[in-house]
Amino acid sequence: MWRLKVADGGNDSFIYSTNNYVGRQIWEFDPHYGTPEELAEVKAARENFWKNRYQVQASSDLLWRMQFLREKNFQQKIAQVKVEDGEEITKETATTAVRRSARFFSALQASDGHWPAENAGPLFFLPPLVFCLYITRHLDTVLPTEYRKEILRYLYCHQNEDGGWGFHIEGHSTMFCTTFSYICMRILGEGPDGGKDSACARGRKWIRDHGGVAFIPSWGKTWLSILGLFDWSGCNPMPPEFWFFPSFLPMHPGRMFCHCRMVYMPMSYLYGRRFVGPITPLILELRQELFLQPYNEINWKKVRHLCAKEDLYYPHSLIQDLMWDSLYICTEPLLTHWPFNKLRKKALEVTMKLIHYEDENSRYITIGCIQKSLCMLACWAENPNGDYFKKHLARIPDYIWVAEDGMTMQSFGSQTWDTSFALQALIACNMTNEIGTILKKGHEFIKESQVKENPSGDFKSKFRHISKGSWTFSDQDNGWQISDGTAEGLKCCLLLSMMPPEIVGMKMESEQLFDAVNILLSLQCKNGGLAVWEPTGAPKWLELLNPTEFFANVVLEHEYVECTASSIQALELFKKLYPGHRTNEINNFITNVVRFIEDIQMSDGSWYGNWGSCFIYGTWFSLGGLAAAGKTYHNCLAIRRGVEFLLKSQSDDGGWGESWVSCPKEKYIPLEGNRSNLVQTAWALMGLLHSGQEERDPTPLHRAAKLLINYQMEDGDFPQQEVTGVFMKNCMLHYANYRNIFPLWALAEYVRWVPLP
Repeated sequence: MWRLKVADGGNDSFIYSTNNYVGRQIWEFDPHYGTPEELAEVKAARENFWKNRYQVQASSDLLWRMQFLREKNFQQKIAQVKVEDGEEITKETATTAVRRSARFFSALQASDGHWPAENAGPLFFLPPLVFCLYITRHLDTVLPTEYRKEILRYLYCHQNEDGGWGFHIEGHSTMFCTTFSYICMRILGEGPDGGKDSACARGRKWIRDHGGVAFIPSWGKTWLSILGLFDWSGCNPMPPEFWFFPSFLPMHPGRMFCHCRMVYMPMSYLYGRRFVGPITPLILELRQELFLQPYNEINWKKVRHLCAKEDLYYPHSLIQDLMWDSLYICTEPLLTHWPFNKLRKKALEVTMKLIHYEDENSRYITIGCIQKSLCMLACWAENPNGDYFKKHLARIPDYIWVAEDGMTMQSFGSQTWDTSFALQALIACNMTNEIGTILKKGHEFIKESQVKENPSGDFKSKFRHISKGSWTFSDQDNGWQISDGTAEGLKCCLLLSMMPPEIVGMKMESEQLFDAVNILLSLQCKNGGLAVWEPTGAPKWLELLNPTEFFANVVLEHEYVECTASSIQALELFKKLYPGHRTNEINNFITNVVRFIEDIQMSDGSWYGNWGSCFIYGTWFSLGGLAAAGKTYHNCLAIRRGVEFLLKSQSDDGGWGESWVSCPKEKYIPLEGNRSNLVQTAWALMGLLHSGQEERDPTPLHRAAKLLINYQMEDGDFPQQEVTGVFMKNCMLHYANYRNIFPLWALAEYVRWVPLP
């Protein structure tokens, strides 16, 4: 049976940590673990997911929850409550619901103080890892039989009814992910017509019915070229000489969005080498299965710009195609022949040094899962027997996740992000005497997870920003600072510093708090908003050169309302507790961020959320940020318009529900049938509370609270519904802890602020 292990470095000599692996969460399969009753419980969870997979595509993340609740002998001892139609919500009823939820969620805390969870959903995360292990001949050792079984389970569970696979688990079928999933199944041992419910045959039919893999997007063309299923001449150029560009050019790599930079860095290395894995019998079979014409008759030059309409979210402009063609026709032939091939050789050396630098500074976790597989393969291509590759192998378990729907690959984990929100939700419950040990462990985790140093050496020459004092999205070893995670981590430390240290532990040292403030101030951009990872600075027109077809806003770092609003809340609280530290800078900072939030409000009163779906998420953050800055419903038009948007979009059942389609279409679209989503209902409820809605008309608040209370399950959990996380406008991300954190937090704030009988 599968078992989750926490803060465990194992015995691998090629793995190392900056904080003794705090926050690390890895799965292992133990054939001797689990009683017959426990095995039957897991089997039932899997069968239930399969039965309902088209109604709820996201897992309830049950396997580790079953394990933790069992290990802690958890039993919900507080009786369930319901609010009947026409019945008033009493303080006792609402408080009981809060206590039940807090008790349940507290039992899910890990031994190191964080809350584990799945953070996945895109269907292009896992296959590249399988491809990499297949090419490097490490598939059997890294992914033995039980792992393969769970990967296949995941692919079967998330195949659409039309036979294809979506960009993410709730999306329509795409050429990119259908091809990746099909190849993955074949590598893992399924025959051309194999798989559950003829998964392979149905997937191949979808591919061929939509033109064959010649229409796969550019990232797909790159991976197929690496596998030997495409020719590199069918790809647009990715010259490694790009990393030579002088810093005064607007297209300098240091000005790129870090995730984009870190994808194309290893891609350019593999492209520059024209690296191709071994041509095995399976690769030869796949060449026949995936194309509509014989492989040796394909005109590769003509397929470079092809992309299936199902995958096309960001069409390339004519200017961009002309640029690619110029590189393809004029530049590449020069750089691959003497004497200019000497420049190519030097470019490959420089690119590889940059890859090694990034690997070392992330402890070989890298910035994310897409980069992980590419950087690992680049290291193997450089030296198959080298230590760099072995260090990468040691960190693969950090990305693996297992739930009732099978095994997938995490984005990079959301340990610190989830725990910051979880602690704020539990603090709001006003249950310190009951959950003091939980708060103390969470407090220690947050303190242990703060990044204590900047990247090594001359990090600016490696295109890196300061990181000392920040929090990452996942754990300290990852090393990549994020502004909103830093703001939320800082808020937690400040809130806990105001509580009895004998209960919640000693407060964080002042200098560490000052370092966090420094991070936030450093990430403010000229327009007042905050970026996530690095300050913005490149001209916006560079987004016209977006090389992907399925993402928007990936070339440059941008300012985000969520990061901006979080920073206001953190710095306003910091200013009250440390009034003498950089006061003028903080005041100017807040003035500018408030103006930014007001300036980017949509015409309907909402704000676009970039990391959650979507307008409800952005509006919750924005109202909270404006309220923290001293704005009110009475003195701020933006707050009044935001409240109007939320009240207007409340559903008949008292909740809120927004479709993920709002994100790519950039306009508010309710869930089908105007049904409600509990997480989004919690966001909206807290947004209204930030505006002082209880003073004007508490009825919308009562209706929302009733929905949350009545959906609470017998054990204190809440049901999993639609995915509510998103990135790059077009891809959804499943945060499995959200269904516990936000309904709990919203109900706690409801009890705190709304007068109840």
